[in-house]
Amino acid sequence: MPFFLHQVSYTPEALARLIANPQDRFDAVRSPIEKLGGRIMNSYFAFGEYDAVLITEMPDAVSAAAIALAFAAGGALRNCQTTALMSNAEGLQAFRKAATCGYKPVQAAASAAAATPS
Repeated sequence: MPFFLHQVSYTPEALARLIANPQDRFDAVRSPIEKLGGRIMNSYFAFGEYDAVLITEMPDAVSAAAIALAFAAGGALRNCQTTALMSNAEGLQAFRKAATCGYKPVQAAASAAAATPS
């Protein structure tokens, strides 16, 4: 199953509620994730741009999008970002495949056109 990185930032109001009444929000999202066929691989509180980071294993991108939508619709987050993750082997496979697809960047195409005599 594919892995996904979920990065979330709480609203100031949600942070104030968590400070007044600390609770394990990772436990709160475990059941909905499992209901979608996924599981939590790792979870962390963070500081900086994001307040919490979650790595999930989900059956597919639709399920990952569904939980991200549920997170965002709850009203406690000011930002919610989900990123699909690839294994090292998958990343290398993507690089190899990119080398064979024939894509030419705009700059390379413009340089080639400028070099062609009129």
